[in-house]
Amino acid sequence: MKMARREFKYRGYTLNELLNMSLEDFAKLLPSRQRRSLKRGLSPEQKKLLRKIRLAKKGKYKKPIRTHSRDMIILPEMVGMRIYVHNGKEFVPLEIKPEMVGHYLGEFALTRKIVQHGSPGVGATRSSMFVAIK
Repeated sequence: MKMARREFKYRGYTLNELLNMSLEDFAKLLPSRQRRSLKRGLSPEQKKLLRKIRLAKKGKYKKPIRTHSRDMIILPEMVGMRIYVHNGKEFVPLEIKPEMVGHYLGEFALTRKIVQHGSPGVGATRSSMFVAIK
């Protein structure tokens, strides 16, 4: 038996319905922090990013979209785009999926690396001082 793939919905609205909404109407669906952020307006850097995304959708912007604007809220028109978000060291590629709508770009570009310790070297402990080097 094959499972039917569920259609994406954000607060009861499909992606097509979200795309047809105005920014003000979409903002009303968001949690309070994101709603307040959009109500106060986008920063110049966020406006620049949105302009690049809209140009890329039309096919007029060919370069990869790179941004430092980690506080940009993912809007429905960004779905399907590849955006490179800076994590403090490098640009992390992000494929925007419908489930990401309403979140911040920075949530998906982690700033801290997972610590993976290697094996200890010679001189790491007092007892390893006297171990013969292979």
